[in-house]
Amino acid sequence: MAPPKLSPPEIEAALARLPGWTLANDKLHREYRFADFVHAFGFMATASMVIETLGHHPEWSNVYDRVTVELTTHDAGGVTAKDVELAGKLEEIARKLQ
Repeated sequence: MAPPKLSPPEIEAALARLPGWTLANDKLHREYRFADFVHAFGFMATASMVIETLGHHPEWSNVYDRVTVELTTHDAGGVTAKDVELAGKLEEIARKLQ
């Protein structure tokens, strides 16, 4: 069973705690920039372990030094606490590599 979708005020409160994240197309959105491809790919590789543990997978892409991430809970039809949790974990990982 999918977690409940967050309300607009709940999403706004979460975004206030997640610098650099925005709401775009009903998804949490963030673009990370790293020193180079190795650091960008390292972020994705490191994050993949956390992502797998959480069982919640992002929509993401990599172009050279950038990683674009979008988070939504498809079976809930929008942003849930799972997306906010994953965004926080990604922030922790990115801080170590940027």
